[in-house]
Amino acid sequence: MLQEIERKFRIQDPSFLNGMVGTKIAQGYLSADPERAVRIRIKGDQGFITIKGKSNASGTTRFEWEKDIDSNEAQALLDLCNPAIISKTRYEVKHDGNTWEIDVFHGANEGLLIAEIELRDENQTFSKPDWLGEEITGDPRYYNSYISQNPFSTW
Repeated sequence: MLQEIERKFRIQDPSFLNGMVGTKIAQGYLSADPERAVRIRIKGDQGFITIKGKSNASGTTRFEWEKDIDSNEAQALLDLCNPAIISKTRYEVKHDGNTWEIDVFHGANEGLLIAEIELRDENQTFSKPDWLGEEITGDPRYYNSYISQNPFSTW
């Protein structure tokens, strides 16, 4: 089975990102249903289609299927998505042998900063960088599919 296992955290102080180069991401949802979200993403000059299933009870694990698609096709599909396209910059930060994905959101989600770490299994241990804030794993308000419909600026 295809699975994504991850933990998510807020970031309070993004100063550690100063001087780093990130990748621009635009993503939208053909379906934002929590049972089966269908996402279209353009990351840099690459296109992707992703289907995500419902999270397990802890919020760490869910089905994920993703395929590369042509960036022109991805743009055409983004045009069909629900109206609120998410804009963010992603930074990849190495810490103690792990890679953290740091998303800095723009537009209606400005001010939201999320760090994610992908794990091999739910019980994998990892060291937490000092720039992490509260853990938000499993909180559906922080799913991209949720903030596409309920922007952070309206909370």
